[in-house]
Amino acid sequence: MTNPQWDIDTTHPQFHDALIENLAGITDPELGYSILELGLVRNISIENETAHVVMILTTPFCPYGPHMLESTRAKVEQVLGLKTELEYGQETWTPALMDKDLMDEEWGLLP
Repeated sequence: MTNPQWDIDTTHPQFHDALIENLAGITDPELGYSILELGLVRNISIENETAHVVMILTTPFCPYGPHMLESTRAKVEQVLGLKTELEYGQETWTPALMDKDLMDEEWGLLP
């Protein structure tokens, strides 16, 4: 899997592997891929003893969106041991954000 590049990787690199390991378990139930494989976690940073997560969804109307957003916030808070705030990012999801190994003819959203 292509590892995302987050601000925390530069400021607190000791947390990267634990975040990857723990966030990989959160999946989009409709698509069957993890939030990391889909590229939904756009950034994680720490500022003033608070973690900040920027996350997007594959569609703003995803019925599982609220659960995935809260699960991600809670998991980051657990791993870092810091109050964690989640921001819904303004970036629009496209299949280009997915892990490149997932892009094949079986992927149902691509022509």
